[in-house]
Amino acid sequence: MVKRMSCVNHINITSMDLSSILQIGDSCHIIAKAKVLAVQREHPFFFAQEGRFEDYLTFTEELPVQPLEFINMRTVHEVPAIKINHIDILGVSTSSLAHIGSTETFSAESRVLHIRQLSGDRRPASPNN
Repeated sequence: MVKRMSCVNHINITSMDLSSILQIGDSCHIIAKAKVLAVQREHPFFFAQEGRFEDYLTFTEELPVQPLEFINMRTVHEVPAIKINHIDILGVSTSSLAHIGSTETFSAESRVLHIRQLSGDRRPASPNN
């Protein structure tokens, strides 16, 4: 991995969310994961055993894996530094990365299931939806 100096004069981030990362500088391995199960009800009542990730297909099915492919590449860095004057970032969301520098490997996983139950909805939230 190419190592370079990362120089940032000013960075403004409004919001960083679950398992998001701000990385300034080089890194070898970054793994960010987030599992979110949100149940929103018009009337607040809760069941003792609800909220288990393994009850929902969204969180248990295998994620597709991209096969690794070697790319023969030659890079010439004429300036040994990454220089940033100013960056405005509105948001870095769930399991995302804002990165200035070099990274050898990066893996991210985000699974979100948001259930809304309103008074007119007579169906209970069922697993495996």
